[in-house]
Amino acid sequence: MTDPLPPLVTILDDEAAIREILTDALQEAGFRTRAFSRATEFEAALRTTTPDVALVDLSLPDRDGLTLVHRLALEQGAKVIIISGRAQVQDRITGLELGADDYVTKPFETAEVIARIRARLRKAPEKAQASTARFGEWIAHFDRFALERDGAETPFSQAESEVLRLFLESPKRLITRAHMQEALGGTAGDSFDRAMDVRISRLRTKLGEDPKNPRLIKTIYGAGYIFLGDVSWT
Repeated sequence: MTDPLPPLVTILDDEAAIREILTDALQEAGFRTRAFSRATEFEAALRTTTPDVALVDLSLPDRDGLTLVHRLALEQGAKVIIISGRAQVQDRITGLELGADDYVTKPFETAEVIARIRARLRKAPEKAQASTARFGEWIAHFDRFALERDGAETPFSQAESEVLRLFLESPKRLITRAHMQEALGGTAGDSFDRAMDVRISRLRTKLGEDPKNPRLIKTIYGAGYIFLGDVSWT
């Protein structure tokens, strides 16, 4: 039996020096890599290959990287880490809202990038392989990243699916930030906390929750979250 191929990490950045630094560091760490300087080249490659993790710069000469983040998260199912010189809070929020799993600002340490990639690639527990969960009037289809109610479907991203699955696997139990970090492979800090806040907010919106008084995903201030619905898996 042949050994499985190492995870494929794609690098999309118009700066040659950054592509070279990341390629060398990732290959030394045992990853396969493909690097691109233009969004059009990267999109052409996506027709035949889906990366395990995509590193995406936002400031590209031929396309805004945020549009690619949305496509990668919703259509390709890839894990996305934004690497950008844009340090503004709004850029971080927008990237996370569109489905990015993490956000690293330039300049960065390659060791940190590798650590974040490895965190995102941690395997989910075996019980997480069930593809459909029912709760209330909702059906969550994890095989096609969609929430269904009354025959209508609303898509959710790979990043949002991880948070929703975590809640649905542990209904009516407190889920702390530390538990979320351990389960989802996050890196402790403001970036992880912001990512969780954004994903939970988006899930509440898609579930039609009242942000001031959500019925399903309750915030326990200073402790974490509790999902209050009854859940069945198929």
